[in-house]
Amino acid sequence: MAMEFYSNSRRIHILRSVIAAILLLFIHGAHAFYLPGVAPQDFEKGDELNVKVNKLTSIKTQLPYSYYSLPFCRPKKIVDSTENLGEVLRGDRIENAPYSFKMREAQMCNVLCRVTLDAKTAKAFKEKIDDEYQVNMILDNLPLVVPIEIVNQVQGSPSIVCQLGYHVGLKGQYEGSKEQKYFMHNHLTFTVRYHRDIQTDAARIVGFEVKPFSVKHEYEGQWSDKTRLTTCDPHTKRLVVSSATPQEVENKKEIIFTYDVDFHASFCLSNQFIT
Repeated sequence: MAMEFYSNSRRIHILRSVIAAILLLFIHGAHAFYLPGVAPQDFEKGDELNVKVNKLTSIKTQLPYSYYSLPFCRPKKIVDSTENLGEVLRGDRIENAPYSFKMREAQMCNVLCRVTLDAKTAKAFKEKIDDEYQVNMILDNLPLVVPIEIVNQVQGSPSIVCQLGYHVGLKGQYEGSKEQKYFMHNHLTFTVRYHRDIQTDAARIVGFEVKPFSVKHEYEGQWSDKTRLTTCDPHTKRLVVSSATPQEVENKKEIIFTYDVDFHASFCLSNQFIT
């Protein structure tokens, strides 16, 4: 019993010594200390921006999964993109993404990939929707958020809170039907918010937002790399603005993943976050 007490005391002493050493490191070198990948970057117009995907999370199960554990669109090669100590300590699973952004260059109706579900992949998506899993992404070390407008019950005025990540999909019924269906969020409208230096014209990213939509994309003829969608086409100025015709998650269903990205010189109206 005395030996166990001594062992625990020894561990506590060592832990305190380590913490003290770390604090001294911060105090003596604080003016020059930073974690790799955390310092903000300056981007010129047209610079490539690296979008990263993080783990799938759920407040319902508390069990994280890798983003690519689901059959989302993939880059040619998946690589681990964890860059700094904070990401390691949080247990993040950060990997590269197939999205292509260029600083302050808007894009509309980009087709990411086309997937045909089988029974196994449809079941996997449904399970994650049932468990309310959210997709997490990162841009320049900032987390992806979904701005949500809420009304203050006391003041009666609207305000914005930011939900970390967007849901894989949702459940619902068609009008006039009681049958429960699963729907995929397969179109993402991204907004990158930035602060621009007037003198140099360089900009720093200060916010990364998304509005997810479920839309059953349509096109004419046989699918090819040059196929233009009739449901989302910048040439005809037809954009996705609602989920009026959602994309079902079922065996043998074809899902086309698309996205828009826009840039705004501003920031999210609130620093409150919800999960």
